Amino acid sequence: MAKKILNNEELIEQVVEAIQDKKGKNIVIADMTGLGNTICDYFVICEGNSNTQVSAITDSIWEGLIDKFGHKPFAVDGQRNSQWVAMDYGAVFVHIFLPDVRAFYDIEHLWADAKLQYIPDLD
Repeated sequence: MAKKILNNEELIEQVVEAIQDKKGKNIVIADMTGLGNTICDYFVICEGNSNTQVSAITDSIWEGLIDKFGHKPFAVDGQRNSQWVAMDYGAVFVHIFLPDVRAFYDIEHLWADAKLQYIPDLD
């Protein structure tokens, strides 16, 4: 498939859809475009209840963006233990956590100056 150009908002929308497709919870989008010296423009943060669900969410994002748009992440880290998987899509980083690991690192509060958008869970 030829790669389709997506803007950041379209990419984030597809990531959120892929997370929700695998019942990922507590989705937060951190908009860091107003901050200086950040590694990316957006974080999409979510959690799965088990290592298996974290892996399924990761696969859903990966496959959804490749199948629909031809986009592969630049890098993916954390798949070995699936407690915290980070996916680098350039301007957008996706973080998929187990709940206790997310609470420990608390990255959305490390970036407290970012504009946070909370996405309601689908049930």
